[in-house]
Amino acid sequence: MGFSADWLSLREPADMAARDATLLRQAAAAAGPDPVVLDLGCGTGATVRALGPHLPASAKWHLVDNDPDLLPHAAAAAGDGAQTHELDLQRLEDLPLEDVTIVTASALLDLASEDWVRALAARLDVPFYAALSYDGHMGWTPLDPEDAAVTDTFNADQQTDKGFGPAMGPEAGDRSAAAFEAAGFDVRTARSPWRLGPDAAALQAELVRGIAGAAGAGEWGQRRVAAAGNAECRVGHIDLLAIPGGGA
Repeated sequence: MGFSADWLSLREPADMAARDATLLRQAAAAAGPDPVVLDLGCGTGATVRALGPHLPASAKWHLVDNDPDLLPHAAAAAGDGAQTHELDLQRLEDLPLEDVTIVTASALLDLASEDWVRALAARLDVPFYAALSYDGHMGWTPLDPEDAAVTDTFNADQQTDKGFGPAMGPEAGDRSAAAFEAAGFDVRTARSPWRLGPDAAALQAELVRGIAGAAGAGEWGQRRVAAAGNAECRVGHIDLLAIPGGGA
């Protein structure tokens, strides 16, 4: 599993606009008055930029990723006091959880297996905030006759192994919520769809290339890329906040 800094930068404005504002504020409150945040799969620091403005300036960050090229970008976003950790997220026992008050992730759970999420829930005794898990729903305007079939094929590919075992893919939101509820957490979820118009044509085109490659839909991809400057796209996501012990 790995993503380029260019792709992460391209998608970040859509991610920022899509995050559920209420759940984001609740996550910030759940982090407590002296937040120590552990961000899993931090990438270039998207969670830092989204959650950070809602936290005290004294907030501390532990930034975890398996890509050493991305960690300096995330550290720069977090500022003084941030610590980076180049770790394989499969090794949950290695997570630096001491003094952490909240664990976060962005666009991660749909790549993970249910077993991994269950193990993570068993490991945590602090709140967990995970935004932007793909939920399997895509809609395009104008329509193309192959849209539904391509979405189905892409969704099936999203459930193959992405580095954590068989991925939950479009079922990540529901299955992760159930896993944390079974571990005794109070779980809240909210929809956080991308809404991409012609002004996001570059993101639409790159998204389409990825979908077409995974679904083996080259001709569909060519048509969609060509239409990106005049098309609208909605891609569904789910945000999740899990608080241990049913706490507020």
